[in-house]
Formats: sequence, C-alpha cells, structure tokens
Amino acid sequence: MPAKGDAFDFQLHVVYNWTAQNMAHEELRLRAERYLGWAAGIVRERAVDLAREHEPHRSHDLERAVNGRLGSQRWPREGAGPYFGVLIRVSPDERVRERLRPYWEDRIRLECDHELQKIRATQADELTRRWCAVLQNLEDDPVTSHAARLTGEQFAEVFRRYVEERRETVPDLVKLLREAVRGHGDLGMGPSEYTEAWDAALRTYERQHGLSERVN
Repeated sequence: MPAKGDAFDFQLHVVYNWTAQNMAHEELRLRAERYLGWAAGIVRERAVDLAREHEPHRSHDLERAVNGRLGSQRWPREGAGPYFGVLIRVSPDERVRERLRPYWEDRIRLECDHELQKIRATQADELTRRWCAVLQNLEDDPVTSHAARLTGEQFAEVFRRYVEERRETVPDLVKLLREAVRGHGDLGMGPSEYTEAWDAALRTYERQHGLSERVN
C-alpha cells in the first residue's frame, strides 16, 4: 500500500487469527479461506490512510501505528459465527531498502569500530596497571631484577633503562633532604617533629634504592 508521497509502497504482511466456538477445525479452516478476501479488504481499508501518513523509510513507525489501531479489534463485530483478529508486520519498499543499506553499513561499521576501541582501551589500561606492578616489584627487590633477563633480552634492556632513569633522580632528592635536615640543625632548632619527618623520608629513599653508601 502507498507510502507518503505515493512514490514508494509499504508491504503489509498480515496474520489472521480466526476463532469460533462449537465448530470443527476443518469447517473453521474452510470458512477462513472463503472469507479471506473480505478480511484482507477490511485491513486495507483501515490501514491505507495510516500508510499515507508515514514516510517510505518509516516502516517500523507504521507497524506500531497500524497494530495499535487494529490489534485489539475483531471482525465481524457481532454474531455467533467465526471472527478474526490480525497481527501485522510492515516492511519498506525494496527500492527504499537499497537506499537504506549504505546508511546501515556505515552505522554498523562505526559502532563496531567504537566498541573495538573501547575494548582496546580497557585492555591497554589493565595491561599498563599490571606492568607497573611488575616493574615496581622488580625494582624494589634486587634479587628479582636479575630475573628480568629470563623474560627476554628486550624486556631486560627496557627494565634496565627504566630503573636507571628512576634512580638518577633519587640522589638529587636525597641531597635535598639531607640539606633540609642539616639546615635545621645549624639553626639550633633541635630534633623537631618536622626534621624527624624529613630524616625518616631520607632513610626510606636510601633503603628502597640502595643509596645508603652511594650518597654521603
């Protein structure tokens, strides 16, 4: 049946549900076949105006509208004979389907790419967190630093550079801490809570990075 503008059509696929009481199944089937043309005419008459209100690519909207109008009705409305109700599915014109295909191909590709990027980002974040923990453990334990070589030359080299770069910054920090502690002592302030905190930080860094002998 024609869509809005009369340039394209909708295809209506109708399921007729026939009901009767005190009637054999075979007789009900014969009557349903006999009245099928009449039933199709009723559906067309009540659906055609709705179809012309919907644009050719809005088949799902028409499907909801036509089932909303006809889904709760029955025909004939009176009498003890068989009556029927309908359930309707609507599909667009084949020419409209071809026009819509590139749109949906692009949309599916974009959504799949977006989902893939989300998965990659999640995996990268998880992997980064794991490697940070591994590197921290290897750096803190001088014994396990040698175990890095067992994982391959490339990883061992990366780990070596990582530890060296981090340790290069620690002596400067240790020197700064030492000067702060000594400076407070020169001023005659005594072992205050402030200087004790700096001294504790100094010793912690020395122990963690093996600098107790290297930095004086």
